[in-house]
Amino acid sequence: MKKLGSILRLEFLPSSVDFGLLVLRVWIGLSMLLLHGWSKLQGYKKAGDFGDPLGVGNEVSWGLAVFGEVVCSALLVFGLFTRFAALAGAITMSVAFIMVHRMVLKGPNPGELAFIYLAGFVTIFFAGPGRFALDGKSKSAAPKKVKPPKE
Repeated sequence: MKKLGSILRLEFLPSSVDFGLLVLRVWIGLSMLLLHGWSKLQGYKKAGDFGDPLGVGNEVSWGLAVFGEVVCSALLVFGLFTRFAALAGAITMSVAFIMVHRMVLKGPNPGELAFIYLAGFVTIFFAGPGRFALDGKSKSAAPKKVKPPKE
């Protein structure tokens, strides 16, 4: 029975929090950058066509969205200023989910994708970049496991 439990828990596979954070950072960062940010950067020749959910002007809203979805996503991929980038991405996705999609997960104009991206950004914000990042040796990196002293 123990052997079956071990197999079902996939204990034969190595586990690494740092590698998991690398995968999450790259996956979320590249997805946001390539599937959302890049089209905003390329598609809005006139920033005036962009919505203004914050009431700060179309150009400012567009610039903030591009910063969150392009610049900060690229920073996440490389693991540079990771917590700042994740916070900015989380704020961008919060605005998208709350103000643009009105916290609706299903139906017309759903915010499900913004909600999922928000979860990824928040996770990276709290977990830090991990060891496999340009700022992975910083204090915000995931702490290394400390072996208890042998007695």
